[in-house]
Amino acid sequence: MSIYLKFLTVWFVTGLVVISTNGEIFTSMMNVKQAIDTERKLIYHLKAYIEQETERLRDIQRFYAKVSQLHSAVYSRLTGAAAANPLVAFTLIKRLHSEWPNVVYSEEAQENTQALRSGYGNVEGSLPKQEDIQGAAQGLMRLQDVYALHVEGLVRGHFQRLTNQGNTVDIYRPRVSIPLSGDDCFLVGKVAYDVEDYYHSVQWLEESVRLFRGSELAWRPEDEGSLEDALDHLAFSHFKTGNISYALSLSQELLRHDPLNGRVLLNVEKYERLLVENPYKATAAGVLKRPSTTYLRTRNTYERLCQTQGSQPKHYEDPELFCDYFTNGSPALLLQPMRREVVSFKPYLVLYHNFITDAEAESIKKVAQPALRRSVVASGENQATVDYRISKSAWLKDTAHPIVGKLDERIHTLTGLNVQHPYGEYLQVVNYGIGGHYEPHFDHATSKSSPLYRLKTGNRIATFMIYLSAVEAGGSTAFIYANFSIPIVQNAALFWWNLHRNGQGNGDTLHAGCPVLVGDKWVANKWIHEYGQEFQRRCSPNPDE
Repeated sequence: MSIYLKFLTVWFVTGLVVISTNGEIFTSMMNVKQAIDTERKLIYHLKAYIEQETERLRDIQRFYAKVSQLHSAVYSRLTGAAAANPLVAFTLIKRLHSEWPNVVYSEEAQENTQALRSGYGNVEGSLPKQEDIQGAAQGLMRLQDVYALHVEGLVRGHFQRLTNQGNTVDIYRPRVSIPLSGDDCFLVGKVAYDVEDYYHSVQWLEESVRLFRGSELAWRPEDEGSLEDALDHLAFSHFKTGNISYALSLSQELLRHDPLNGRVLLNVEKYERLLVENPYKATAAGVLKRPSTTYLRTRNTYERLCQTQGSQPKHYEDPELFCDYFTNGSPALLLQPMRREVVSFKPYLVLYHNFITDAEAESIKKVAQPALRRSVVASGENQATVDYRISKSAWLKDTAHPIVGKLDERIHTLTGLNVQHPYGEYLQVVNYGIGGHYEPHFDHATSKSSPLYRLKTGNRIATFMIYLSAVEAGGSTAFIYANFSIPIVQNAALFWWNLHRNGQGNGDTLHAGCPVLVGDKWVANKWIHEYGQEFQRRCSPNPDE
């Protein structure tokens, strides 16, 4: 949970409020893009520093060459004669009295360093915090888990999965990618290590040790960790997973680099004693077990559906599914009907293609950007940030931009529902972060204590979700109990009923936003409430309707 949250504005919706925050770059790709611009500024300051330092060192080299030349050409052979010359003696005394101190005690280096630090200080407030480092690392591990990615492939910049035969297959080949360094892997492994997640720490620290061992440089000034650090954390991680023999081997390697490390010496004694007491441990490797989760009982189904990156029912599987040009009997759609694709009947899901134009989507994103804040979920009557939802959200009234009102009118035309506030919530715009996702959840309230009921308009009867962007890979919408997922279709909109006609929640609408593998995912949600829809969707006691 962020320690940088500042409670400025709270909007109550079901299971969700938005709290203004500082930092939290990892929760929004928009902020990640802004961080690129920040680093460009730092590069400019570093370049200026290098140029100034190069000029300073050039002056020092010139002084060194001058003095060395005097000693080799004048002083070395005829020291007495040279000293007898008053001009030579004067320049010698002057150099020792003032020139050498000017060089040795020059403040130019300090001034150059201060200029660099001043430039850094100008952007320091917008730099990532510790929670961003942790969040970004957790995002990589989330992608590793959900998409069953091979860590060694990730380290090389590839999104790959291991087959049952032990071969690697590409899940996706990004247009732009870079390999990770030993220090990069160490940081990811340490984030897992610090929360006693040895399943992930072992895998990432193994890669860190491998890369540090193969590095030509023993140390780089920008690195946070070293081979010794990686060996230390990896050894203990293996010990915690039961692989004592390998923990001993790694600790002994560490002692060759740091023979006086008392703590590691004690660990070696401990491991040796344990192996003597239980020789089986000498060959038994610990089994890596993925951490369990207490809140996600449908994890296996969720991840399987995400891995398909789109598996909605096909027409040949259900002949009742269809596509058409839809007018809903409205004169507004007679000349330009909406392309409608009925994706599913249980639950009833409709995909409206080309619901929004590129220009409209860009305008919505632009208006929402200044108001984006970390999304949180409600737990009882309280709100908190959670790891199972990584995104930032903004709420737009119809007065925020003329296009917001146009979208409301378009939704009303397609659905016939009353979407005006308070019968419809304000438009929620969401931008996902690194590995951004929202694990399985219902849009409608499942508890009478939900903050949603404070709106005095009943439960959420329907969801209208607009895809404002495309992504390169991942980010599908998975319907868990319905057992299918829908890939992102740029500028399309997805509609479904959250409640049966008798007012009870439809369990088949349990859905999730799969982690974004590569790309910048934007969606806009319009939630429509029960009240105000009495004549548009009549009630029925039939629980199946």
